[in-house]
Amino acid sequence: MEILSNLFNLFTVKNAYAASSGQSSFQGTLISFAPLIAIVVIFYLLVIVPQQKRTKKHKQMMESLRTGDEVLTNGGIYGVISGVAENVFTLEIAKDIRIKIAKNAVATKTSKS
Repeated sequence: MEILSNLFNLFTVKNAYAASSGQSSFQGTLISFAPLIAIVVIFYLLVIVPQQKRTKKHKQMMESLRTGDEVLTNGGIYGVISGVAENVFTLEIAKDIRIKIAKNAVATKTSKS
């Protein structure tokens, strides 16, 4: 029985204090949110900013592609651009073998070797 009363005492509030009003209350709230704010800032700097830079660089690369450029598709196919339409590239993947791919299927521009 004593064990039960000790457990009950652990989960009950012995003393309740009224929250103070004014400047110290605001500071306490700000301090309690500081770790959350820090996590959001770190997440933004480590994840979102680099992703935006990669997206901008890829968009510039896509806009600079012209006939004769060698590219690698997301599917792993190397080819040379032989035609450009509004949303489609025509790739020559071997002599006289051409395929049409969507422009957003291009992963990167490669150097001719």
